[in-house]
Amino acid sequence: MALCSVLPGPTSTQTIVSIGYKTGGPLLAFFTMLVWAFPVLVAMTALSFLYQFLDRMNMDQSGLRYIGPMAVGFIIVAAYRIGRKVVTDKLTILLLLFGAITTYFIRAPWIYPLVLIIGGGVAVLASKKKNIWNHVKLSPPWPYFVVFMIFALASVVIPFLWEQPLFIIFESFYRYGYLVFGGGQVVIPVMHSDLVQVHQYMTNGEFLTGYGLVQGLPGPMFSFSAYAGGMAAREYGPLFQILGSIAGGIGIFLPGLLLIYFVYPIWENLKKIQGIKISLKGINAVAGGLITISAVILMQRSGLTIDNLVVTAIAVVLLISKKIPAPLIVLLALALGFIFI
Repeated sequence: MALCSVLPGPTSTQTIVSIGYKTGGPLLAFFTMLVWAFPVLVAMTALSFLYQFLDRMNMDQSGLRYIGPMAVGFIIVAAYRIGRKVVTDKLTILLLLFGAITTYFIRAPWIYPLVLIIGGGVAVLASKKKNIWNHVKLSPPWPYFVVFMIFALASVVIPFLWEQPLFIIFESFYRYGYLVFGGGQVVIPVMHSDLVQVHQYMTNGEFLTGYGLVQGLPGPMFSFSAYAGGMAAREYGPLFQILGSIAGGIGIFLPGLLLIYFVYPIWENLKKIQGIKISLKGINAVAGGLITISAVILMQRSGLTIDNLVVTAIAVVLLISKKIPAPLIVLLALALGFIFI
């Protein structure tokens, strides 16, 4: 858990991959990730065709309207739970507010990694501890890092040379995979800003519908990438939509997998560096701010109507009480939407 908190990428997936690596090396780690993520990636790829299916069946899309407000409830609860963990003193409160306020007014993709880096730097400076960047002996498996960098650079350069939609989608999701610390909830504000506001691949309602539906499925939250990637490529036809889902799924999971392969063998020595542990305090506090403000932004965009607010409030209460499993809450929101069309 500590290792995966240090690394960018999906924390739950990287934890499971690390267990696979410890047990049976890189090959078992890969199959561990596959059985963890593949089923829900397939399901989310299929759900990216949901709106086309409803159109073909002449069904009213407004039946999905409560999935968005319900999804906002999930984000509010995530923000509350993460906030309780990361806010430990005045500094972390200020960093949480810094992350929230900055990303509310600046929605450009570059702002998210920047505020996380600033948060880590401020935590290190505020600690006033000396000799925190102590030297340790490391012998990392460099080929994995080289492959990671090749994909990172190629995914940025190739879209400038060849405007192929699938390359653009892969670049976006690969970037989400290596710039976000903390997992599914933290990546949502980054993805929303990029996919909905900048590129306009989908509407706010379509984005929240996908995020809400993934809550009802077992598996990693990052599998939302298959839905989002498919939606981003839907205008090019069904085949491209499937390929877009594949590009999104591979793109977002690949950097985390490569980083685990690179770091895990040297983790026992790497975790002795005090500066890394200290910086996480600031990074996690800022990440909590990103999630908190994303709940506000998405609630505004869902529409502050009475029925939407009621659905969000019900979702929050049910999630905090833990009396009803998340999949049933998703089904309840779907049922309400189609009952009260």
